[in-house]
Amino acid sequence: MATIIPPSELITNPDGSVFPLPLKPEQLTDRVILVGDPGRVNMVAEFFDTKTFEVSSREFHTIGGTYRGKPIMCLSHGIGPDNIDIVVTELDALANVDFQTREVKPQHRTLTLVRIGTSGALQPELSLGTPVIARHSIGFDGVLNYYAGRNQVADLDFEKEFTTHTSWNPLWAAPYVVPADPELVDRIGRDDMVRGITISAVGFYGPQGREVRLPLANPDLNRTIEAFQYHGNKVTNYEMESAPLQGLGKLMGHKAMTVCSIIANRYNEEANPNYKGGVRKLIETVLERI
Repeated sequence: MATIIPPSELITNPDGSVFPLPLKPEQLTDRVILVGDPGRVNMVAEFFDTKTFEVSSREFHTIGGTYRGKPIMCLSHGIGPDNIDIVVTELDALANVDFQTREVKPQHRTLTLVRIGTSGALQPELSLGTPVIARHSIGFDGVLNYYAGRNQVADLDFEKEFTTHTSWNPLWAAPYVVPADPELVDRIGRDDMVRGITISAVGFYGPQGREVRLPLANPDLNRTIEAFQYHGNKVTNYEMESAPLQGLGKLMGHKAMTVCSIIANRYNEEANPNYKGGVRKLIETVLERI
């Protein structure tokens, strides 16, 4: 007997769209570009051949259309891992739940989800403007830990070595490590993008080792992370969304990855406020390859 998803667990709007994105099943495309900034959706859509719809609610702004004749959409998720939990869950529901009967569809539909973001580097050799793919992502946010099956998609040996090396504070959420979809990484990254290990932080300041007025619980954490290696690979950068995207995507049977343009280098203490040109070039490259 099919499971019926109650209205309280998957909320829809009066027009049949999912709350709060708000998208309808017939608007969903198999290829989805994800960005944090709602304004960046317009930048992505400038490259579309056609625009078929546009919807917006809160930080969630979506434009759908075609690129080189194939359906595609760009959706903004705002800032932080909690929003990724909303976006990936609702995109999956749009693909794999019948909104009329509220039953899971018998035939699974796989989505391709590529997040284009900005990031701060943790290694001195990563120059500003470098595109870095999160081949592995370390989640400091704890989102994946709330779902059954997290151990089946996570790299448990990696997690153990990382928590041991950093003497991980038990007051913080347990880190989880998830890979990006390997075929998607090769397709998007080719031979001109760095493959990295990316941290998804749960905040922008203290959780990424930034000290403004409040002292940090562990002021040496970033230096400890910079020195960590797993199978010869170092942690490359900080951002806030790649781990839940890749973890939830893998659990739900979708292809997911994140690529970020480096706009600051934490090790070298430098930043580029004029980064939008590099992001625009990265968007164009991803659209050509997705």
